[in-house]
Amino acid sequence: MHIFISTGEVSGDLQGSLLVEALFRQAEALNIDLKITALGGDRMAAAGAELLGNTTRIGSIGLVESLPYIIPTLRVQGQAKRYLKQNPPDRIILIDYVGPNIAIGNFVRRRLPQVPVFYYIAPQAWVWSFNDRNTKAIAKVTDRILAIFPEEARYFAEYGIDVNYIGHPLVAKMKQCPNKMDARDKLGLNPDQKIVTLLPASRRQELKYLLPSIVGAAKILQQRIPNLKFLIPVALPHYRNAIATAVNEAGLNAILIENPHYAPVAIAAADVAITKSGTVNLEVALLDVPQVVLYKIHPLTAWIARWIVRFSIPFMSAVNLMLMRGIVPELWQEEASAENIAKEALSLIHAGDRRDQIFADYAEMRSVMGDGTACDVAARDILTTTISR
Repeated sequence: MHIFISTGEVSGDLQGSLLVEALFRQAEALNIDLKITALGGDRMAAAGAELLGNTTRIGSIGLVESLPYIIPTLRVQGQAKRYLKQNPPDRIILIDYVGPNIAIGNFVRRRLPQVPVFYYIAPQAWVWSFNDRNTKAIAKVTDRILAIFPEEARYFAEYGIDVNYIGHPLVAKMKQCPNKMDARDKLGLNPDQKIVTLLPASRRQELKYLLPSIVGAAKILQQRIPNLKFLIPVALPHYRNAIATAVNEAGLNAILIENPHYAPVAIAAADVAITKSGTVNLEVALLDVPQVVLYKIHPLTAWIARWIVRFSIPFMSAVNLMLMRGIVPELWQEEASAENIAKEALSLIHAGDRRDQIFADYAEMRSVMGDGTACDVAARDILTTTISR
């Protein structure tokens, strides 16, 4: 069996790698000779996928932000389409990455109509769709959705799409991470020291819009809390210089964590995390670390979203979306100032009712995320489901 997977950005590469590993496990159990080709990143390649193009560096959110990535995206899309025409796969799996993946899906529907298309981790149209155009586009290209949020499954099922709710794939991955004390020991840190982990960016635009506010907040925290230490996982190697420069200019007592395999350890070691919005929010929650979630885009994009498109969503963070209520604080756009971030972090770093409530809410969130078998359930579904049109 030949499977083609398309995804983008750092989070898509992570989720894709977990699925690739599960596909090979399940294929072996089912005695299926499996080949996987993909648009993704280094993690997927390490898991065994043959990479056609690296898409971890060309992702963005927003109108203005996406402009520099149009040509690179079209180039890699063209490469993928040529490959698919010459090497039609038995299955196509789309992972998030809404614009490029809808384009791939439309191409497959036109040129390879016999190939079934699975959407694993569908775009969050159920959260941010201000009309049903996006949902109709997803429905048009998709035979089956493997949903990882309860609300996602309900929403797409109402549109008549074939949906299987599988739980969340991060549950199993985060079970392998050390607890707080073991993580500190692994990193050579003082077990009694206050530690804040900063997670500023997996996209280049976040370095521009979030990093200054996060570093500013860290500077305030450092002035308020004696002997405070910061841990900063670096999502991609080419972000290191920008992060190191900002940290040095602010005089932060910080350690940059450059090995991506140590990023969850750096999170587990923390008393609190200050983080961009994204998949990482669930990683933080599954490691029982209180967090402040931030989201900023280009001011022009924000203005268009508010006043032209009338964009409105209940929550941004995946943690809050899991139960559709405000478990962790979110600061959007102008709210995400250094002062506001520091204020929220200070309210969470010390023992108290608010910190205890987050732990209780995290436990409830975990109860709806499945038993940790999501990737294997998804893999077996993909390998064995017969799609009829």
